[in-house]
Amino acid sequence: MSQTFNNAASCWKAILADASKNRGLLPVIEKFARENTAPAKVVFGTSGWRGEIGTDYTFNNVRIVTSAIIRMFKENGPSVMQAMGVEGFEEIKKKGVIVGHDNRFLGRDFAMEVIGLLQKEGIKTWYAGEAATPEFSAGIEMLKAACSINLTPSHNPSNYGGFKFNPSDGGPAGPEITSRIEEIANSMMNEAPVLNTVQPQQFEKIDLTDLYIKFRSERKTLDIQKIRDFVNKEDCVICVDNVHGATRGRIQRIIGDSGKIKYLRTEDDYLFGGVAPEPSDKNMAGIEKVLKESPAKFKLGVILDPDGDRIRHADANMKIPMNYFGAMALHFLHVHKGFPGVAVKSVGTSNLVNAVTKKLGIPLRETKVGFKNFRPYMIKNAPERAIVVFEESDGISGYNHTLEKDALFGILLAIEMMAVTGKNLSDYLNDIMDEFGHYYPDRSGIEVDRTLAGEPLLKKLSVIREHYKEGTAVDINGTQRIVKDVITVDGTKLVFDDGSWLMIRPSGTEPKVRFYIEARTEDGKKAVFATAERMARKAIGQ
Repeated sequence: MSQTFNNAASCWKAILADASKNRGLLPVIEKFARENTAPAKVVFGTSGWRGEIGTDYTFNNVRIVTSAIIRMFKENGPSVMQAMGVEGFEEIKKKGVIVGHDNRFLGRDFAMEVIGLLQKEGIKTWYAGEAATPEFSAGIEMLKAACSINLTPSHNPSNYGGFKFNPSDGGPAGPEITSRIEEIANSMMNEAPVLNTVQPQQFEKIDLTDLYIKFRSERKTLDIQKIRDFVNKEDCVICVDNVHGATRGRIQRIIGDSGKIKYLRTEDDYLFGGVAPEPSDKNMAGIEKVLKESPAKFKLGVILDPDGDRIRHADANMKIPMNYFGAMALHFLHVHKGFPGVAVKSVGTSNLVNAVTKKLGIPLRETKVGFKNFRPYMIKNAPERAIVVFEESDGISGYNHTLEKDALFGILLAIEMMAVTGKNLSDYLNDIMDEFGHYYPDRSGIEVDRTLAGEPLLKKLSVIREHYKEGTAVDINGTQRIVKDVITVDGTKLVFDDGSWLMIRPSGTEPKVRFYIEARTEDGKKAVFATAERMARKAIGQ
């Protein structure tokens, strides 16, 4: 007996319960996506607007958000135009907009809706097809385009669609832009309009991978010839898990085909094999198997998310999260490649970088969570140019490279590290920690009542910074630690006298409190987590 569903959410629940059995229900999702005209709340978080396909991410709502962007263009607001890096709407029409998507369900169809509406207003468009987020960033600069619209929810599960907007410098849109899009889009949503489809008359297809390769060649941050020589000449195995995402085929085009490079999960699969397509430790079993079975001297494994802006590394000995790889990247780019500048990281990342910068005399800057906060250090005329920028949630870019986080950069940089140092990544990391200190970061969190989400939760958690000032003694599993520093860039971060720390901040998108911690021993993490949770629960009255 065939199943019937009253809405897309219930259909997705059935699909995700058994992806292999119920993938035949995707046409039902498409029907909801095309016919559902219910409005949605539009919020551009740290990386764009996201919603469930067929529930709030529908064809009508994508038309509304696109129409809101067009209205923003036409307003010619000085702050928006300055943030976009253009003079006004006429320049946007001439410079044009790149539109593309990752490999999500209905990606091309949603892109055609966007292109049709842009073309109706006389705006030049390019269609990128399936492309990775860093390719949009590079493509904007190479084409001197006004902006890009990338339809991706990044690493979210398969039931999500997304909408990223990047201005003319290629970086994530800042609040001057996203706040105005939200304001117009939500005003339109309140009117609940049903907008007609405008099919493109024609569109120019653009190869963003080709532009990315040219961009990388011009910037010269990476030595591609050294990377190719290493792969061709050394006893190595490199395993790349694309998790059915838009990064598939990219490494082959950048450094060439090689039997030493193994690619996993490159097939079309809108449901990502039923897993959350994120670069998490639990998703790395395939990589671990390849590396374990190989007798090669050099072993590298990487897993990428669907739009290619997040990456996690591993070798035969350990998984290497961005907290560690970011510190390795800084050391490598500064010590081995000689790049000057500052180190930039989000406030929730490991203090291993702090130890490296202190000993090497490199200025350190810590920002709020969100890659867009790195922009001031990545633009060409920045008074302080970043050697590396990274966040603990697997995003990285480097000196003179894209303003977007870039998993392809993360792969290539790791290979060049091995080529130059003659070491596997874990050996290089151990050398760095032996010299600068050992650090053990992690993250967790707790859910809270939905009524607390947003400003109420922020207000309740703010009492932590009032209660725990510099010099305060804190009991951590029977050991007294003194608060050495209080950092309030994003939430509250307490740094203790032994270099361990904890940070407590509300989620920007969910009713959750997030904990970021770092201990000086692996065994010490549990006690720091317990302390962070105790502080948070007391602050919110649990």
